[in-house]
Amino acid sequence: MSTFNGFPKGTRKFLRDLGRNNNRDWFNANKSKYEKEVREPALAFITAMRKPLRSLSECFQAIPKKTGGSLMRIYRDTRFSKDKTPYKTNVGIHFRHQSGCDVHAPGFYLHIEPSEAFLGAGIWHPDSQPLADIRDHIDNNPTSWKKTRDNRTFRKHFDLTGDTLKRPPRGFEKDHPLIDDLRRKDFIGVCNFPPADIESPDFVKEVMARFRATRPLVRFLCEALSLPF
Repeated sequence: MSTFNGFPKGTRKFLRDLGRNNNRDWFNANKSKYEKEVREPALAFITAMRKPLRSLSECFQAIPKKTGGSLMRIYRDTRFSKDKTPYKTNVGIHFRHQSGCDVHAPGFYLHIEPSEAFLGAGIWHPDSQPLADIRDHIDNNPTSWKKTRDNRTFRKHFDLTGDTLKRPPRGFEKDHPLIDDLRRKDFIGVCNFPPADIESPDFVKEVMARFRATRPLVRFLCEALSLPF
């Protein structure tokens, strides 16, 4: 596998072209471009992230495999969707906690589209029990949570975002001092950046600098779920 020196310009071009030709015939005719411009550099990036990610926490995995690793599938699940286009027009890379088998576990995430890119950290759409555990941990440790949520370095680069309940979750009153946080269904920090940055030879260093800023949040979530960090 080649050394990672930034994603090639062809990565975003391929994704843009795929968005205009999202069908199996076009993809099969251009699969060699997909391999060269998207999958190979993505796997090289994941490989380059292994050592620096371990310096942040040994509990998160960078797995450079074509399937079943950190690189998310390009094939869409169209079974329950009105949109039957077969391919995703983005690159998704998820560095999951060693205890998690899917995207609904604590982790770090990179998302690339032709005209949008962002980093994410935290937990997206956790199941009901993990979500209840996180809410209880916030309720039982309000000072720690506020210190985590309001960490200056984190808030400089990341915004807490995701879906929220319209009403207070079961067991919590509407006048709870942390009700806005307890209503969250996702606990993820998102950092947007110019898509062209993925082409920088220093992209791994830049990503890790941002991920380190999320350490308090991810640690808090791991503690809530009784997971090592």
